[in-house]
Amino acid sequence: MSDGRLSYTVPEAAALLGIGTTLAKELIRTGELRSIKIGRRRLIARADLEIFVETRREAA
Repeated sequence: MSDGRLSYTVPEAAALLGIGTTLAKELIRTGELRSIKIGRRRLIARADLEIFVETRREAA
């Protein structure tokens, strides 16, 4: 995740996490994965992806 971008679309974030977009949307809906909305676009900040992964790593 070091391509210099600050945020990713839901499908891009899902691909980076290795999950499907349906699961990514569910994680966003439940608040487990934070997202931001800019206009009509839903984006996930790189920092939030890193926090999500680290939280999961600590729980495992």
